[in-house]
Amino acid sequence: MPDSIDIKILSILQYHGRRHLAEIAKEVNLSPPAVMERVKKLEARGIIKSYHAVVDAKKVGKNITAFIGVSISHQRHIESFCLQMAGREDVLECHHVTGDESFILKVKTADTASLEKLLAEIRSMEGVSRTVTKVVLSTSRETQVLSLEKAIQESAETSKALGMEKKTGDSRAP
Repeated sequence: MPDSIDIKILSILQYHGRRHLAEIAKEVNLSPPAVMERVKKLEARGIIKSYHAVVDAKKVGKNITAFIGVSISHQRHIESFCLQMAGREDVLECHHVTGDESFILKVKTADTASLEKLLAEIRSMEGVSRTVTKVVLSTSRETQVLSLEKAIQESAETSKALGMEKKTGDSRAP
């Protein structure tokens, strides 16, 4: 688990991925090389997965957002289905879920014709027994940003408690 400074760095980077390390360093009271080292470690540990621009889908011709529930007839088809979805450019997310469907897909396509074509391709895949599609009419919130404020607070409380243990000589776990 990252410490409170790492969590502050993560929070900053989620909102401002192109922010200069010197600016981040000032906010977290560290030197720029120390921040760089922490960022590299967060990347190496896979906590920071990537950096990217958030693109307005409609402004680049992806006018339809839909969620597709996909039922798979047998477990043996799960891995194959996942691999096939990884290669589909209009499939933004593929989640193996509990409930009536086996998977929920988030897709963005140019128009209803391209959505219909994608649905036909998915329905023709081995193991797919059923699909249920919900087309999005409007979106009031869409984000990949995680709320880290609670994690920052918990990390600070843990650090404070550990500091108290060291001062009192108490070696028991909190």
